[in-house]
Amino acid sequence: IITEIEMQEHRSKKRKASTASKMPTTQPNLKSDDYYAILGVPRNADDSALKKAYRKLAVKWHPDKNPDNEEATTNFQKISEAYATLSDSKKRQLYDQYGKEGADAADHMPEGAGAPGPGFAFRPGPSGGGVHHMSPEEAQAFFDNLFGGIDPFGDMGGLGRSGGAPQNIRFSTSTMGGRQGGGMQSSFQTSGHPMMMGSGFPANVQSLFGSARGVPGFSAGGDPFSSTFGSTDHNPFGVQTRQQEYDVIPPGTIVSLKGLVSRPERNGDRGTVEYFDRSKGRYVIRLEDSDETMSVKPSNLLQHVHIHIHDLESKAELNGTVGTIIAWNESKGRYAIYSMLMKKVISLKPEHAILERGTVAQLIGIAARPELNGKFGTIQDWNADTNKYDVQLSEKSIIRVKAEHVRI
Repeated sequence: IITEIEMQEHRSKKRKASTASKMPTTQPNLKSDDYYAILGVPRNADDSALKKAYRKLAVKWHPDKNPDNEEATTNFQKISEAYATLSDSKKRQLYDQYGKEGADAADHMPEGAGAPGPGFAFRPGPSGGGVHHMSPEEAQAFFDNLFGGIDPFGDMGGLGRSGGAPQNIRFSTSTMGGRQGGGMQSSFQTSGHPMMMGSGFPANVQSLFGSARGVPGFSAGGDPFSSTFGSTDHNPFGVQTRQQEYDVIPPGTIVSLKGLVSRPERNGDRGTVEYFDRSKGRYVIRLEDSDETMSVKPSNLLQHVHIHIHDLESKAELNGTVGTIIAWNESKGRYAIYSMLMKKVISLKPEHAILERGTVAQLIGIAARPELNGKFGTIQDWNADTNKYDVQLSEKSIIRVKAEHVRI
């Protein structure tokens, strides 16, 4: 039965969607000098549209996501400068009337002063004047101030998933007697109180993981180590789950596009995995804030998954805390990780960035069994003592490899 209130809400959503569809849309033009064109928004864009455009572009061109890329640094500065101006009502008004010189002058006008009248012209000051442009440091400080309380790289406004346990939880695991022996014991610590987890789970632990719907490796309730993409067995609610494909990135995972030759303008754009077309060997990706999808090879994707920092001597206080992978630096052999504790990006080797169970990763550099290199599998376990993963390649094949030989 649909209530009148629900009908009103439905009609309201349709009106908003209709209005949004009529709004002119443009692609960002980072070669332009116009702030609206840079962000790819119409001149009547509201605050929400401006912020959405800024975040999408700032994450795409962030220098930490694009190491050793001067173009990315320049674009990041331009994007930040554009949004810093248009998100300030006084600066935006002056910019609309007088251009960049007018927006710059807003910082030197008395508090509460209105905009100059028609015909007014801004002139350079005694120091030489001209338009002030953001420095890389100013652009980074502006970005940090705007998104300092959240992870700007690990989510897309509630769409998609990047994995990860709550930030105040530290975990360690050890496996005794192998996978079949049922000897795994895990210790979770929250608010300073460790909780041991064996074959039976305390009610408070079940409650803790009961809200982790859609996170790789976490079930909707009960055992947090039950795969969300398990076999065809029926769950307690009588709903049949599909057979897991252990070498396929789960639907809904947040990814960035990279290394595209035919459409280089899309490199750095984010989206979510829709499905894997095995006949073509390609993933179908739904692009962020768009109905557009793209079919891309696995090598053209970077997953923005959560990791737990492990055995870091230089910053031991970070061990056990959560971060998000935002880039891979091939020349240095390190991940760029956004640390949720530090609210900044750090550089880590793969052996210090522990991927969570349920993450699909690629095997590399295994000299003893080179035929495995390049294969993908699902991480099913991690042993803290040896820093090795158990990676499941198929229904009957699980191998144990060092963390340094696993890459997303």
